Amino acid sequence: MFSRKIFETGFSTALEEELRRRDMSIRELADRAEIPVATLYKLTGGKADPRLSTVKKIVSVLEPREQSFIAVIAARFLLDDLDNREVPIGGGTYRVRGYAAESIDECIIAAVRADKEGALGIICAPILAPIVEKIVDCPVAIMKPKKRTLMEAIETIAKRIE
Repeated sequence: MFSRKIFETGFSTALEEELRRRDMSIRELADRAEIPVATLYKLTGGKADPRLSTVKKIVSVLEPREQSFIAVIAARFLLDDLDNREVPIGGGTYRVRGYAAESIDECIIAAVRADKEGALGIICAPILAPIVEKIVDCPVAIMKPKKRTLMEAIETIAKRIE
């Protein structure tokens, strides 16, 4: 990941390695990031330190993030109808991105991943919400079953034990 490499090797080295890895020219990056080519040559040559605005433009090209999505952490069967659906809310449209998890460990990992990938918010089970709220920077909401869903589960168990 380019942004992590910056701190490990320095900006100019990380940028040169990332361009080489992607087989991307400095001119191509300059065009896509809307940065003067001369600026990028100075940065890759170590002749200048980048401004924060320049780093943001470069990172947005090299590490694009999906915009406006809400993460839902749940079992796969619950996500089948929701994943990648666009939902109009208020004046905006939000994509729902599902993160399948079958254990508490997987749920925590999914929450961290969703936050890192740019989720605007995370929806998860009530038992997980207090943990997830402590480890992510976005809002967390709980999903609770409706009374009918709970009654169906009770009926299923009752039939199995008869």
